[in-house]
Amino acid sequence: MPLPERVTIVEVGPRDGLQNEADTVPTAVKVGFIDRLSRTGLSVIEATSFVHPRWVPQLADGAEVLAGITRQPGVRYPVLVPNETGLDAALAAGAEEIAVFASASESFSERNLNRSIADSMAMFAPVIRRASEAGLRVRGYVSMVCGCPYQGQVPVEDVARVTVELFELGCAEVSLGDTIGVGTVGQVRHLLDHLAPQVLLDRLAVHMHDTYGQGLANTLAAFEAGVRIADTSAGGLGGCPFAVGATGNLATEDLVYALHGSGVATGVDLEALLATTGWMADQLGRPPTSRVARAAMAGREPS
Repeated sequence: MPLPERVTIVEVGPRDGLQNEADTVPTAVKVGFIDRLSRTGLSVIEATSFVHPRWVPQLADGAEVLAGITRQPGVRYPVLVPNETGLDAALAAGAEEIAVFASASESFSERNLNRSIADSMAMFAPVIRRASEAGLRVRGYVSMVCGCPYQGQVPVEDVARVTVELFELGCAEVSLGDTIGVGTVGQVRHLLDHLAPQVLLDRLAVHMHDTYGQGLANTLAAFEAGVRIADTSAGGLGGCPFAVGATGNLATEDLVYALHGSGVATGVDLEALLATTGWMADQLGRPPTSRVARAAMAGREPS
């Protein structure tokens, strides 16, 4: 199947990117980052999370971030919530869309969420129900879809079971995460072939980390299979604080450059995105990992 004419990019840098920073980024910088991203043409920007600050101290200022950003028309700003307490905080802060985070790996679920997959789903059920009743759109995440640092291989049947259950609970969309970046094109195709008879592929997203340099190829393979949404992070920010050695997300500008060069519309202004990536790199005091951003900063066209 050829690449689609248009795709949606979900920018996760302000949440998934910054939660992995060793030093907490000032609230004003987070707000500035989101506001700049909002002016690039991105239509979805995951703003923050309402996880207990003991687990993710870098995002303890979620309410302040939501209060400080300038919301642009047509741009959605989902936030991650782990449970009903997080939902209460998100609702009080004015969130209009939430996401919940599950795992296809039993081992990772036990270590990350301190509960089994079944118990996690039981915890998410009232969160999704209450959010939906309040008029909030709900997104689901499934982590470890291509492998787990604790159990190794993750059967596609396990990924499918969790994905289907999230849809049944009321998620409008489910993002499949290669959290430690070990997936390959063949593995992604096999997973989506298995899922295709059970879910609508255009209601799936992919969230590919770039640990082994496969993030771009895996995302394009997912688009060729029928997926229409991808999560990326400006400058390649991020990783996984619960998976040792998992490097950054696929860089937003790397995907945008590849898609635009292939005639696929994203709605994103690449120059504005690169300017935002450069600004954030200055705030963090280090260059971005993105090849396209590094090429732009060097004053040449990316090769």
